[in-house]
Amino acid sequence: MRPIFALVLALLAAPATAPAIAEDSGLVGMLTADDARGWESVGKLMMGRRGFCTGVLIDPQRVLTAAHCLYDKETGARTPDDQISFQAGWRNGRAEAYRGVRRSVPHPDYIYSGEDEMERVAYDLALLELDQPILLPQLPPFATDVRPGTGATVSVVSYAMDRAEVPSIQEGCAVIASTRPALILSCDIDFGSSGAPVFSVEGGVARVVSVISAKAEMEGRKVALAVPLEEPLKVLEAEMAKEGAGRAAGVRVIKGGLSGGAKFVSP
Repeated sequence: MRPIFALVLALLAAPATAPAIAEDSGLVGMLTADDARGWESVGKLMMGRRGFCTGVLIDPQRVLTAAHCLYDKETGARTPDDQISFQAGWRNGRAEAYRGVRRSVPHPDYIYSGEDEMERVAYDLALLELDQPILLPQLPPFATDVRPGTGATVSVVSYAMDRAEVPSIQEGCAVIASTRPALILSCDIDFGSSGAPVFSVEGGVARVVSVISAKAEMEGRKVALAVPLEEPLKVLEAEMAKEGAGRAAGVRVIKGGLSGGAKFVSP
Protein backbone atom coordinates (compact mmCIF):
# COMPACT_ATOMS: atom_id res chain seq x y z
CA MET A 1 0.00 0.00 0.00
CA ARG A 2 1.41 3.37 -0.96
CA PRO A 3 1.40 6.15 1.69
CA ILE A 4 -1.12 8.93 1.38
CA PHE A 5 1.62 11.56 1.63
CA ALA A 6 4.87 11.73 -0.31
CA LEU A 7 7.37 11.51 2.54
CA VAL A 8 11.11 11.11 2.84
CA LEU A 9 11.78 9.20 6.07
CA ALA A 10 14.69 8.73 8.45
CA LEU A 11 14.66 6.59 11.60
CA LEU A 12 15.92 8.49 14.60
CA ALA A 13 18.01 6.33 16.91
CA ALA A 14 21.08 8.38 17.75
CA PRO A 15 24.47 7.01 16.71
CA ALA A 16 27.19 6.79 19.31
CA THR A 17 28.88 9.89 17.88
CA ALA A 18 27.34 12.57 15.72
CA PRO A 19 28.05 16.15 14.69
CA ALA A 20 26.22 19.00 16.37
CA ILE A 21 23.18 20.41 14.63
CA ALA A 22 21.54 23.71 15.47
CA GLU A 23 18.37 23.49 17.50
CA ASP A 24 15.06 24.69 16.20
CA SER A 25 13.82 27.82 17.96
CA GLY A 26 10.73 25.92 19.10
CA LEU A 27 12.78 23.63 21.33
CA VAL A 28 13.46 24.64 24.93
CA GLY A 29 16.21 22.84 26.84
CA MET A 30 15.25 21.97 30.42
CA LEU A 31 18.54 23.08 31.92
CA THR A 32 17.59 23.22 35.60
CA ALA A 33 15.71 20.98 38.01
CA ASP A 34 12.85 23.48 38.02
CA ASP A 35 12.67 23.37 34.22
CA ALA A 36 12.48 19.57 34.23
CA ARG A 37 10.06 19.20 37.13
CA GLY A 38 7.11 17.05 36.14
CA TRP A 39 8.91 15.52 33.15
CA GLU A 40 11.46 13.35 35.00
CA SER A 41 9.71 10.12 33.96
CA VAL A 42 11.04 10.72 30.45
CA GLY A 43 14.58 9.40 30.14
CA LYS A 44 17.43 8.23 27.93
CA LEU A 45 17.58 4.64 26.79
CA MET A 46 21.19 3.64 26.33
CA MET A 47 21.40 0.97 23.66
CA GLY A 48 24.71 -0.72 24.35
CA ARG A 49 27.56 1.24 22.80
CA ARG A 50 25.82 2.18 19.60
CA GLY A 51 23.76 5.13 20.73
CA PHE A 52 20.57 6.07 22.52
CA CYS A 53 16.86 6.69 22.16
CA THR A 54 14.24 8.38 24.34
CA GLY A 55 11.77 6.43 26.48
CA VAL A 56 8.94 7.18 28.89
CA LEU A 57 7.75 5.42 32.02
CA ILE A 58 4.08 4.37 31.68
CA ASP A 59 4.09 1.90 34.58
CA PRO A 60 6.48 1.61 37.53
CA GLN A 61 8.29 -1.18 35.68
CA ARG A 62 7.55 -0.49 31.99
CA VAL A 63 9.03 1.95 29.52
CA LEU A 64 7.54 2.78 26.13
CA THR A 65 9.77 3.54 23.14
CA ALA A 66 10.11 2.93 19.39
CA ALA A 67 10.64 -0.65 18.21
CA HIS A 68 13.46 0.24 15.84
CA CYS A 69 15.53 1.38 18.83
CA LEU A 70 16.00 -2.27 19.73
CA TYR A 71 17.93 -3.05 16.54
CA ASP A 72 21.49 -2.34 15.51
CA LYS A 73 21.35 -0.05 12.51
CA GLU A 74 24.43 -1.61 10.92
CA THR A 75 23.71 -5.31 11.44
CA GLY A 76 19.95 -5.42 12.01
CA ALA A 77 20.53 -7.58 15.11
CA ARG A 78 18.53 -7.08 18.30
CA THR A 79 20.44 -5.35 21.08
CA PRO A 80 20.61 -7.78 24.02
CA ASP A 81 18.38 -6.72 26.87
CA ASP A 82 21.27 -6.74 29.32
CA GLN A 83 22.96 -4.05 27.25
CA ILE A 84 20.00 -1.65 27.50
CA SER A 85 19.55 0.75 30.40
CA PHE A 86 16.98 3.41 31.27
CA GLN A 87 18.18 6.68 32.79
CA ALA A 88 15.07 8.41 34.07
CA GLY A 89 15.22 12.20 34.06
CA TRP A 90 18.81 12.26 32.77
CA ARG A 91 20.19 15.80 33.02
CA ASN A 92 23.75 17.09 33.07
CA GLY A 93 25.48 13.84 33.91
CA ARG A 94 23.06 12.26 36.36
CA ALA A 95 19.65 10.60 36.39
CA GLU A 96 16.84 10.47 38.92
CA ALA A 97 16.90 6.68 38.64
CA TYR A 98 18.96 4.05 36.80
CA ARG A 99 17.50 0.72 35.76
CA GLY A 100 18.52 -2.21 33.63
CA VAL A 101 16.10 -3.95 31.27
CA ARG A 102 14.83 -7.44 32.08
CA ARG A 103 13.18 -7.93 28.69
CA SER A 104 12.08 -5.97 25.66
CA VAL A 105 9.10 -6.71 23.43
CA PRO A 106 8.71 -5.06 20.01
CA HIS A 107 5.30 -5.03 18.34
CA PRO A 108 4.89 -8.48 16.73
CA ASP A 109 4.05 -6.93 13.35
CA TYR A 110 7.14 -4.73 13.29
CA ILE A 111 9.87 -5.98 10.95
CA TYR A 112 13.20 -4.20 11.03
CA SER A 113 14.87 -4.06 7.64
CA GLY A 114 16.95 -0.90 7.89
CA GLU A 115 14.71 0.74 5.30
CA ASP A 116 12.39 3.60 6.15
CA GLU A 117 8.83 2.92 5.04
CA MET A 118 5.64 4.68 6.01
CA GLU A 119 3.71 1.46 6.56
CA ARG A 120 6.21 0.27 9.19
CA VAL A 121 5.65 3.34 11.36
CA ALA A 122 2.25 2.00 12.47
CA TYR A 123 4.00 -0.83 14.36
CA ASP A 124 7.16 0.98 15.46
CA LEU A 125 6.47 0.54 19.17
CA ALA A 126 8.13 -1.46 21.96
CA LEU A 127 7.66 -2.11 25.67
CA LEU A 128 10.60 -2.61 28.00
CA GLU A 129 10.29 -4.29 31.38
CA LEU A 130 12.78 -2.85 33.85
CA ASP A 131 14.79 -5.09 36.17
CA GLN A 132 13.31 -3.23 39.16
CA PRO A 133 10.26 -0.95 39.40
CA ILE A 134 10.74 2.80 39.85
CA LEU A 135 8.70 3.83 42.87
CA LEU A 136 10.12 7.27 43.59
CA PRO A 137 7.46 9.95 44.23
CA GLN A 138 9.11 12.37 41.78
CA LEU A 139 8.87 9.76 39.00
CA PRO A 140 5.20 8.88 38.61
CA PRO A 141 4.40 6.99 35.39
CA PHE A 142 2.47 8.87 32.74
CA ALA A 143 -0.99 7.65 31.76
CA THR A 144 -1.72 7.05 28.08
CA ASP A 145 -4.61 8.33 26.00
CA VAL A 146 -6.22 8.02 22.58
CA ARG A 147 -4.78 9.62 19.48
CA PRO A 148 -5.31 13.36 18.98
CA GLY A 149 -7.19 14.51 15.91
CA THR A 150 -5.96 16.63 13.04
CA GLY A 151 -5.37 20.20 14.21
CA ALA A 152 -4.81 19.22 17.84
CA THR A 153 -1.90 20.67 19.81
CA VAL A 154 0.67 18.33 21.37
CA SER A 155 4.04 18.53 23.13
CA VAL A 156 7.17 16.39 22.79
CA VAL A 157 9.90 15.79 25.38
CA SER A 158 13.06 14.29 23.90
CA TYR A 159 16.82 13.91 23.87
CA ALA A 160 18.78 14.13 20.63
CA MET A 161 22.33 13.87 19.38
CA ASP A 162 23.09 17.58 19.77
CA ARG A 163 21.26 17.86 23.10
CA ALA A 164 21.98 14.56 24.76
CA GLU A 165 22.72 15.92 28.24
CA VAL A 166 19.40 17.63 28.94
CA PRO A 167 15.85 16.89 27.85
CA SER A 168 14.18 19.42 25.59
CA ILE A 169 10.52 20.20 25.31
CA GLN A 170 8.59 21.59 22.38
CA GLU A 171 5.11 22.72 23.23
CA GLY A 172 2.47 23.74 20.77
CA CYS A 173 3.28 21.29 17.96
CA ALA A 174 0.42 20.79 15.53
CA VAL A 175 -1.03 17.48 14.40
CA ILE A 176 -0.92 18.04 10.63
CA ALA A 177 -2.66 14.76 9.86
CA SER A 178 -3.95 11.80 11.85
CA THR A 179 -3.82 8.89 9.42
CA ARG A 180 -4.01 5.16 10.12
CA PRO A 181 -0.27 4.51 9.79
CA ALA A 182 0.95 7.54 11.71
CA LEU A 183 0.44 10.96 13.15
CA ILE A 184 2.20 13.65 11.12
CA LEU A 185 3.41 16.41 13.44
CA SER A 186 5.04 19.81 13.03
CA CYS A 187 7.42 19.03 15.93
CA ASP A 188 11.19 19.52 15.56
CA ILE A 189 12.98 16.21 16.13
CA ASP A 190 16.38 14.68 15.38
CA PHE A 191 18.45 11.55 15.91
CA GLY A 192 17.97 10.31 19.48
CA SER A 193 14.33 11.42 19.51
CA SER A 194 13.13 7.93 18.56
CA GLY A 195 10.65 6.76 21.16
CA ALA A 196 10.15 10.27 22.56
CA PRO A 197 6.69 10.62 24.08
CA VAL A 198 4.11 12.84 22.44
CA PHE A 199 1.83 14.38 25.05
CA SER A 200 -1.62 15.85 25.05
CA VAL A 201 -2.06 18.25 27.95
CA GLU A 202 -5.54 18.96 29.27
CA GLY A 203 -6.30 20.68 32.54
CA GLY A 204 -2.61 20.68 33.36
CA VAL A 205 -2.40 16.87 33.10
CA ALA A 206 -0.04 15.38 30.49
CA ARG A 207 -0.85 12.01 28.92
CA VAL A 208 1.15 10.06 26.36
CA VAL A 209 -0.75 9.76 23.08
CA SER A 210 2.03 8.63 20.75
CA VAL A 211 5.78 8.10 20.40
CA ILE A 212 8.14 9.50 17.79
CA SER A 213 9.17 7.08 15.06
CA ALA A 214 10.90 9.03 12.28
CA LYS A 215 11.54 12.42 10.79
CA ALA A 216 10.38 13.19 7.30
CA GLU A 217 9.78 15.84 4.70
CA MET A 218 6.37 16.62 3.31
CA GLU A 219 6.12 19.12 0.47
CA GLY A 220 9.51 20.52 1.45
CA ARG A 221 8.53 20.90 5.10
CA LYS A 222 10.22 19.02 7.95
CA VAL A 223 7.75 16.92 9.91
CA ALA A 224 7.77 14.17 12.54
CA LEU A 225 6.03 10.81 12.27
CA ALA A 226 4.62 9.30 15.44
CA VAL A 227 2.91 6.02 16.32
CA PRO A 228 -0.66 6.29 17.66
CA LEU A 229 -0.99 4.13 20.77
CA GLU A 230 -4.50 2.68 20.98
CA GLU A 231 -4.34 -0.68 19.19
CA PRO A 232 -0.53 -1.12 19.01
CA LEU A 233 -0.17 -0.66 22.77
CA LYS A 234 -2.94 -3.17 23.50
CA VAL A 235 -1.20 -5.70 21.28
CA LEU A 236 2.14 -5.03 22.98
CA GLU A 237 0.70 -5.43 26.47
CA ALA A 238 -0.91 -8.72 25.46
CA GLU A 239 2.37 -9.87 23.91
CA MET A 240 4.31 -9.03 27.07
CA ALA A 241 1.75 -10.84 29.23
CA LYS A 242 1.93 -13.87 26.93
CA GLU A 243 5.72 -13.93 27.08
CA GLY A 244 5.63 -13.60 30.85
CA ALA A 245 3.16 -16.49 31.16
CA GLY A 246 5.28 -18.58 28.82
CA ARG A 247 8.39 -18.02 30.89
CA ALA A 248 6.56 -18.91 34.09
CA ALA A 249 5.13 -22.06 32.49
CA GLY A 250 8.57 -22.99 31.19
CA VAL A 251 10.06 -23.44 34.67
CA ARG A 252 9.56 -26.63 36.67
CA VAL A 253 10.20 -26.80 40.39
CA ILE A 254 11.88 -30.03 41.47
CA LYS A 255 12.12 -30.78 45.16
CA GLY A 256 15.21 -32.25 46.68
CA GLY A 257 18.01 -30.05 45.37
CA LEU A 258 21.52 -30.22 46.74
CA SER A 259 20.56 -28.12 49.73
CA GLY A 260 17.33 -30.00 50.34
CA GLY A 261 15.24 -27.12 49.02
CA ALA A 262 13.80 -26.40 45.57
CA LYS A 263 15.73 -25.92 42.38
CA PHE A 264 14.62 -24.55 39.02
CA VAL A 265 15.01 -26.43 35.79
CA SER A 266 14.19 -25.12 32.33
CA PRO A 267 12.67 -27.76 30.03
